[in-house]
Amino acid sequence: MNTQEITGDAVAILGLGKVGTAIGFLLRKAGYRIVAVASRSEASLNRGIVYTGGRPYLNFSEAALKANCIIITTSDDAIAQVCEKVSNEGGIRHGAKVIHMSGAGRLDLLQSAQDAGAHIACIHPLQSFADVDGAIKNIPNSTFGITSVDEIREWSVQMVKDLGGMPFFISDADKPLYHAAACIASNYLTTLIYIVEEIYQSLGLSQEDTIKAVWPLVMGTISNIETKGTVQALTGPVARGDAGTVRRHTEALRRKLPALLQAYSALGILTCDLGLKKKTLSFETALLIKELLK
Repeated sequence: MNTQEITGDAVAILGLGKVGTAIGFLLRKAGYRIVAVASRSEASLNRGIVYTGGRPYLNFSEAALKANCIIITTSDDAIAQVCEKVSNEGGIRHGAKVIHMSGAGRLDLLQSAQDAGAHIACIHPLQSFADVDGAIKNIPNSTFGITSVDEIREWSVQMVKDLGGMPFFISDADKPLYHAAACIASNYLTTLIYIVEEIYQSLGLSQEDTIKAVWPLVMGTISNIETKGTVQALTGPVARGDAGTVRRHTEALRRKLPALLQAYSALGILTCDLGLKKKTLSFETALLIKELLK
């Protein structure tokens, strides 16, 4: 039995971007009653309602008034503004549940709803969303970071389970740090592959050929991390203590792609610490490599 069946919640989703649309689809599939969806754009409403169902609104407050569970999935910067506007216009019922799904945003984004008598929480899927269909596929089996007031703590856990996710709790104060780690794991990984593309394209490979060339290496590394952990998965010249190779890397980058040298060096210095943990790199050689990279 899911949360909606226990509580009879009527759900409104405010913001029909990729996250709101995918969450609405999955909640509807799990048996939740989506009564209203809202967006400032008619085009996004028309696209999203096919997935979510519910009555469409261009006015967030009107949509919120139809529900006792309000999920705000606008852009992070708009959450507090939307919540305050809806609260001021009487769209938040006393005892309603108001949720946002920002990774870095704290509960204070929903302070106006709490002041209106609502119970508030953040339920953040630790996942990357390139498009709606991909989000629908990837959200189940993802971990969700939950930050919640006590009154709906258990309810929040059940919602995550109904979405097919795995819940864990994160304190309000630690939200920005939690999200920084998520950005490194996803966004900065993308940037690293972009750096690889830049280097190989400077050698004459196309973007498509670069991805074909390095993808087995990338996926093999990810598989090793999954099965062995980060320390034991580390390979390469830094892990071996091969200072000569590192020197040749830096000389080549300085000569041909100097804009990428700082990123290479910063990552190399951190990799020295990982090599020390693996015990394949001596302290003396680590100091030598770090000096080269500085």
